[in-house]
Amino acid sequence: MSKNILITGANGQLGNEMRLLGTNSSDNYIYTDIAELDITNLDDIRSIVSAKKVDIIVNCAAYTNVDKAEDDIETAELINNRAVENLALAAKEFGAVLIHISTDYVFNGEGCIPLTENLPIDPLGVYGRTKSYGEKSIEATNCNYIIIRTSWLYSEFGGNFVKTMLHLTAERDLLNVVFDQVGTPTYARDLAGVVVNIVENDKYIGNNGVYHYSNEGVCSWYDFAHEIADLGGNRCDIQPCHSDQFPSKVKRPHYSVLDKTKIKQTFELSIPYWKESLKICIQNLKK
Repeated sequence: MSKNILITGANGQLGNEMRLLGTNSSDNYIYTDIAELDITNLDDIRSIVSAKKVDIIVNCAAYTNVDKAEDDIETAELINNRAVENLALAAKEFGAVLIHISTDYVFNGEGCIPLTENLPIDPLGVYGRTKSYGEKSIEATNCNYIIIRTSWLYSEFGGNFVKTMLHLTAERDLLNVVFDQVGTPTYARDLAGVVVNIVENDKYIGNNGVYHYSNEGVCSWYDFAHEIADLGGNRCDIQPCHSDQFPSKVKRPHYSVLDKTKIKQTFELSIPYWKESLKICIQNLKK
């Protein structure tokens, strides 16, 4: 029997990848962004969940501008926490499942061992803090939920580090990129594939909880930029630098490699290595 799956934030990186993967599905995907659904309004969510008989809500919407969030606290809180609580309340009320995307920024990044789901969270800035509040709000509603924390998301859609680096390394002879922030890139298409797999194969049943997902491997932003330039065929001289050479209102985690053991074992996943996925994305961008 086909399911009705509501996608919020469908015009973003992950939402657009969900659109592509849902094209030939036997399930019914309902794609919404701010023009179709205001997730800050609980009554609007109730109306669509009820009218469309929604079985699963996949929340791809988020306030993701890390620096701007430091000044725009109210909007970040509204989208990353209160809107998320609204989705969870509607899911609970109508017996739907909520799949929500969170972030590595809920951690302070002070360790050097891959981060497991049960570690204490300690966000460094407004973005991470509001995303952590959103997680807690979901848990407090007692709805059926899966929270997937991810890191360094990129795709062919929207603005992201990969597209920025392709542009900068093509037009500049020299570029400084930080080497003291370490994590793992995540190709949004790979993450969307995991969500679709969980949703369409009913793997969410009995698997409530928090999970970590990124591509496999570890790199710094410097390493990431080097690989992007190489795959893009750009001959820019990329030099490593420290984070403090780029003054920012928010301190970013220095180490945010996510441990993916739980999600791999629970959902029987094989996760691609970050360089392989990056190669696919850049090939698609070149087309």
